[in-house]
Amino acid sequence: MNTELYQEVLLQHSRRPRNFGPLEGATHRAEGVNAMCGDEIGVELSLADGVVRAAKFTGSACAICTASASILTVEVAGQPVGEARTLADDFRKYTITGVATEAVAQRPRLEVMGSVHKFPQRVKCATLPWETLLAAMENPAPEN
Repeated sequence: MNTELYQEVLLQHSRRPRNFGPLEGATHRAEGVNAMCGDEIGVELSLADGVVRAAKFTGSACAICTASASILTVEVAGQPVGEARTLADDFRKYTITGVATEAVAQRPRLEVMGSVHKFPQRVKCATLPWETLLAAMENPAPEN
């Protein structure tokens, strides 16, 4: 694995994030802030029948946080809520230790964050979207 923090895949997700923008018909949402570097991320979900049907994010954040949010939306869409929760927990451990669980190892897109543990001040940047995902799953969106 390439140990460079800013790998090409990370830069691609940062420059052209997937699923960026508001999610029409979102059933759940949450906002997350990293006061240390100013990252602000909103995660919106469409949950139905125990499955994450769609995930999008908004906000202004550093390259690592933006790439992590972009990858998150791709990885959790179509996943059962329980699996998405487990993946979020495992991803956090991965960014802290650099050791991938089976759930993380089965998702090559997440490998780009494997060297974040070498930069402890950036772990929060990588995990903020995932922590916001967990909060969103517990926070139904108000009906309009």
